[in-house]
Amino acid sequence: MYPISNAMCRQVWSLPELLRQQYEDLEPKTRKVLTTPEIFSIQRIVLTGCGDSHAAAMATRYAFETLTGIPTEVVPAIELSRYYSESQLGFAPHNPLVIAVSNSGGIARVGEAIQRAVRHGAFALGVTGNPESLLGRSASRILPLSIPSFESAPGTRSYLVSLLALLLLAIRFGEVRGRYTMDQAMAWRMDLLHQADALEKALPELDSQMKALAEKWKDLEAFDFIGAGPDYAAAWFGQAKVYEAAGRYAMCINTEEWLHMNFFMRNVERIGTVLVTAGDSPAMSRALETAGHAVRDMGRPTLIVTNQGSPLTALDCTVAALPAPEWTYSNLLTQFAPLCLLMGYLGELLGEEDGRGCKGPWSFAAGGAGITQSEILVK
Repeated sequence: MYPISNAMCRQVWSLPELLRQQYEDLEPKTRKVLTTPEIFSIQRIVLTGCGDSHAAAMATRYAFETLTGIPTEVVPAIELSRYYSESQLGFAPHNPLVIAVSNSGGIARVGEAIQRAVRHGAFALGVTGNPESLLGRSASRILPLSIPSFESAPGTRSYLVSLLALLLLAIRFGEVRGRYTMDQAMAWRMDLLHQADALEKALPELDSQMKALAEKWKDLEAFDFIGAGPDYAAAWFGQAKVYEAAGRYAMCINTEEWLHMNFFMRNVERIGTVLVTAGDSPAMSRALETAGHAVRDMGRPTLIVTNQGSPLTALDCTVAALPAPEWTYSNLLTQFAPLCLLMGYLGELLGEEDGRGCKGPWSFAAGGAGITQSEILVK
């Protein structure tokens, strides 16, 4: 179907079509999942999930705060289920709103976190493709996902859908609360949809770039991912794809802390350095300093993911320059795609099975047992 030799990269090529289809499915659902009184009652939002879903929560946190005016935090599922103060659950009727993301809905820790949150008075919205799952049965309300089946690969399609669902929810909440006009809300929705065309046009060049870069980087020992704000989530997601697709060492750090810690590492010529920064990022000045040190001063093999017209495109390294959207948060739907292409090709060149095939030392994780069969404790 797609002119690509591995499943993960074929998932990337399927994203434009998927985005169009999922927009049509999710846009009306996000208008109806909560009532107007329920949306007006929200005093705080907690986003939670595990793995890629945690990345989606991190990516959209500031969109929720900016659009709704509601304080929003991202809490890892295990912290929400085992550590989060009970005094912050049910501090007001149906508050906070806890939005839990899990396409399968069967992740033990997410279900545990939602059960505890609801027990102590929170209102829980589950974003899941399986209403009969642990998450589906535990949440107060469900936003049902319906992702068409596709050949298996480290989560790429599901990540796009999680991002889209959360962004559409954020737009809807702010619209209902009168933070902007319906016309403005619709303009932002349309810009999300337009990313399908933008990515479709960019994919041939991105694919060629990332395939060539994988050839250059296949013998590197480790990978260093850098970002700030919403861009940090894409960097974190890229780190996860290294583990899943290539099995190499990787780390993610924010743009400021990189210049406090990571640049001290030795063997810089063996560290693939990936900086993700939107063209209109408030952290652009620091990103330019960081990238300049990595490329010019240290000679690190470097990939920059940014937008066309960004000052970062002038640096002497590989730059994946995506079309700049009208709305900054639309970047979230495209900026992870080059990272998935790169890791898909790397895994193929290295002869790796995704997730090590859950064989040998990894056999305990077969069928997702390591994350679905964990003991659930709700207090």
